[in-house]
Amino acid sequence: MSLIPSFFGGRRSNVFDPFSLDVWDPFKDFPLSNSSFPKLSEENSAFVNARVDWKETPEAHVFRADVPGLKKEEVKVEVEDDRVLHISGERNVEKEDKNDTWHRVERSSGKFMRRFRLPENVKMDQIKAAMENGVLTVTVPKEEVKKPDVKSIEISG
Repeated sequence: MSLIPSFFGGRRSNVFDPFSLDVWDPFKDFPLSNSSFPKLSEENSAFVNARVDWKETPEAHVFRADVPGLKKEEVKVEVEDDRVLHISGERNVEKEDKNDTWHRVERSSGKFMRRFRLPENVKMDQIKAAMENGVLTVTVPKEEVKKPDVKSIEISG
């Protein structure tokens, strides 16, 4: 038996070999399979890593956050320190499965939080948020920028 694992050879499958690539799964033949429940950890992983896009238009700053499966009651949109947009959310899921011989409860939870410092040319009192099909849209209108009056000056000389 070699003490150095073979990375280039075929698969090793010796129970007494500490470098064996076969891993024993004690739950392989267990009656509860992973297909009984949706993959909660994967769902929450997507939620925790929520992506937020910030797009600037001539009229407003628009933030779009992908938060699949989240209800609007589970999302908070706040303004801190008069210039910081704070978007956060939390999800707690519990799935239960029963049979005559077993009882299984699977719990999963996740949180996310994003903060954005807003520029000075926004109307803080007119911020709007809407949620549709798992996408949160926050619209922050811009103040109109007055163009300076330009006066022509005649050059003498």
